[in-house]
Amino acid sequence: MSESHSTNGAAGWHDYDNGLTRDRRGVEGGTVLIDEEHADGARITLERDTLHRVPFAITCSIYGWMVHTRFFADEPSASAAYNEMKTSLARILLLIASQAEPEAVSEAVETFVEEHP
Repeated sequence: MSESHSTNGAAGWHDYDNGLTRDRRGVEGGTVLIDEEHADGARITLERDTLHRVPFAITCSIYGWMVHTRFFADEPSASAAYNEMKTSLARILLLIASQAEPEAVSEAVETFVEEHP
């Protein structure tokens, strides 16, 4: 996986824990390939070789709102989804930062899960 991941998706993302989680075991039991956090309160992690016998998993969260995991059979699909999900997560964070009504944020989260099953 290339190091260009930080330039894809929305701004505001940085390596979680200064990159110390890379190559360690992730929440799905796989090896962490990429683990990033958004300054406004979200995290997204890509793992390889999960305990679920699925080659790739993406787990993301918006702190205080949701946690969502997806599984993929191949790296190109997982990488593309990772970048798409980062952009979508950043849009929800903008909504939260604008002090939108909780119902609007909940609807955005539901839409996110539907768009990224």
